[in-house]
Amino acid sequence: MNYKLFFIFIFIFLNSCVDTANVKFSKNRIITDKFSNKGFALIYDEDLLNKKIINKRINDRDLIIFQKNLNLGTSVKILNPSNNKSIIAKVGKNSIYPSFNNSVISKRIFSELEIDIEEPYIHIEEIKEKNTFIAKKTKTFEVEKKVADKAPVKSISINNLNETKKKVVKKKKKKNFKYSIKIADFYFEKTAKSMINRVKSETGINDVKITKISENKFRVYLGPYSNLKTLQKAYNGVEKLEFENIEILRNE
Repeated sequence: MNYKLFFIFIFIFLNSCVDTANVKFSKNRIITDKFSNKGFALIYDEDLLNKKIINKRINDRDLIIFQKNLNLGTSVKILNPSNNKSIIAKVGKNSIYPSFNNSVISKRIFSELEIDIEEPYIHIEEIKEKNTFIAKKTKTFEVEKKVADKAPVKSISINNLNETKKKVVKKKKKKNFKYSIKIADFYFEKTAKSMINRVKSETGINDVKITKISENKFRVYLGPYSNLKTLQKAYNGVEKLEFENIEILRNE
């Protein structure tokens, strides 16, 4: 083996990992295992279709979501972190929907998980087909789907987060609204710092930070934000950079 050439290759590779001015971050530089995302869901309603906010239909009783990063038929676990209720669903056909939202979910999923319509924050996690967990859960999905097809879904008034609600919802105790925007997790601090420089130079957003999660995990994030308006503005600012999987994290 030519060790000289080997060490030259390693040197070039390590240097390329921190040169991010004109290169997109590839998956091997960002810490990923299986797809997961935390953010605000859009609850399906016919008005969204009529107003062309989305372009595909979901039946009220379907255990289906629209999710841009996942392929048709992918099994996912959807969790409501407010009450720890979860459900297994599948990804439907590719659909347009606002980039700020991490998915579009059916009214059945909304109802089953008792999601807060004023703050529909959910966790989505891909279920790998090889995982033994999927075998049982796929059966559960099919059983639940059959039950769902027969059981009516309660009438729910659903609106976009940006729209005025059609019907008065009983107010709950007001919670503190505090969210951050996770750009990505990196193995190397130098790479994370390069990402910060890119965000600042290409968007003009200066509220970018690094936090050390573990010895080899460095998170680049924005925030925290205390209201939806400033959160959306910041999200839209970095979204144009076309990062693969921006997440919205709730600060507990």
